[in-house]
Amino acid sequence: MKNGGIERVAFIDEVHPYLKQQLIKRAIVCDDFTKIDSDSIFNDINKYDGIVIRSRFPVDKRLLDKASNLKFIARSGAGMENIDIDYAKLKGVELFNSPEGNRTAVAEHAIGMLLSLFNHLSRADKQVRDGIWLREQNRGIELEGKTVGIIGYGNMGSAFAERLQSFGVEVIAYDKYKKGYGSKLVIETDWDQIYEQTDVLSLHVPLAEDTLYLMDKKRFDQFKKPIYLINTARGKNVKTKDLIKAMEDGKVAGACLDVLEYENTAFEKMESSDQDYKTLMESDKVILSPHVAGWTTESYYKLSAYLFQKIADRFFDKE
Repeated sequence: MKNGGIERVAFIDEVHPYLKQQLIKRAIVCDDFTKIDSDSIFNDINKYDGIVIRSRFPVDKRLLDKASNLKFIARSGAGMENIDIDYAKLKGVELFNSPEGNRTAVAEHAIGMLLSLFNHLSRADKQVRDGIWLREQNRGIELEGKTVGIIGYGNMGSAFAERLQSFGVEVIAYDKYKKGYGSKLVIETDWDQIYEQTDVLSLHVPLAEDTLYLMDKKRFDQFKKPIYLINTARGKNVKTKDLIKAMEDGKVAGACLDVLEYENTAFEKMESSDQDYKTLMESDKVILSPHVAGWTTESYYKLSAYLFQKIADRFFDKE
């Protein structure tokens, strides 16, 4: 069967055009649903063999039941929490994501945020622009000699460990679902050692039942030293209220947050005006960015390139 039976693909979210271009070269019809509401997509979804998404809306049981011809879902990016994975697999739908595409971007962004926090670059930049020249008040600290703890040692966690090698740090990592990943880059460890040794903690986990509010008061209280927290994973991996309390208590010395608990499900805007949110926004112990750690020019292309290769490997005849 030509192209493994893939004839029509719906693009529900915008991705790099490379993916669509490659599918069209194989005479696959690619329809643009990026500006169409979810109800209209629901009504037409049974016509499609594949859908390409990011995070605009959930691919739930209702949609999967309607998508009677669906053979694959391609998620441009790493996180799959907006897909009912178990039900999709039950229906025989192939699931593809592309964490390889933005692993470098996420790792470099995490490094950049951490160095900016350590050296007060955001605050100092604003002060200088306002005509304020404060040197002693902006004295930084060095990354060298610190212990960096990584939670989750997949594409993102391992890429971060690779980028840390030139900084003279010790890297330890814990991954609930992996074993045997210790190497010259990283020491494989457990939560007890993470609590005991960590100076900088970086999260690289998906959002799932066991990682929802992974970092809460109970965990913050167990660290033996004040830590710096980096979160480039998902906002709801961290309970903001508990993070703020940990900063007030000196358990957390600072935080680099590319993702926030207050993002909507599509990650396109904030949905909060409570006091915790305001406190976070006003703190000079925090560096913030708008969920763009994996959002580089290069990663935009690579996300689509990896997706196409995975689709091709599964469905298309080898040439």
